[in-house]
Amino acid sequence: MNDEETFLNLCKTEIHRDGIQDLTDWLKKSDFFTAPASTKFHGNFEGGLCKHSLNVAQMLSDLCTLQNLSFNRESVFIVSLFHDLCKVNFYKKGFRNIKDENGCWITKEFWEIDEKFPCGEHADKSIILLQQYMKLSPEEIFAIRAHMGGSATVYETFSRRNICYTRAHGRIRYLRKRRKFSYRQNF
Repeated sequence: MNDEETFLNLCKTEIHRDGIQDLTDWLKKSDFFTAPASTKFHGNFEGGLCKHSLNVAQMLSDLCTLQNLSFNRESVFIVSLFHDLCKVNFYKKGFRNIKDENGCWITKEFWEIDEKFPCGEHADKSIILLQQYMKLSPEEIFAIRAHMGGSATVYETFSRRNICYTRAHGRIRYLRKRRKFSYRQNF
């Protein structure tokens, strides 16, 4: 199964909320399955956004199992698969001139931002887009809202249980530093 098929299969088997079919129909018409996840960092290759979303789903699911966390499985997949929905139709290929190893100028293809829907911060935009298709719980909203790191509002306002999703990425970074978690072993 390729990444697109795996992604759509997870949506079909793990998410049963009203609106999921309309959302996946929209994703099929968009560049979600061919877009990069970033311009120069993680997943900066064609199909990187889908791959990154699948990796986050696998990590969060594994983390919930490893840490014996009892979260709604559907919420785990909604949060992880759609946390970067804001990057749909967000990048385009461009070209720039750079010097090669011999000092000669060459034209190189690269990804650049082509914002078509400027409406707030990264996570907020993902939430706005996602809620066009399905209703999110407060827990899901705060998990997506804080996925880029700590959010004072989230930490001050909500209980430890409600923010455990948001700690998954930080926990994996912590384990990787101590060589107890490897993306290559787990994906």
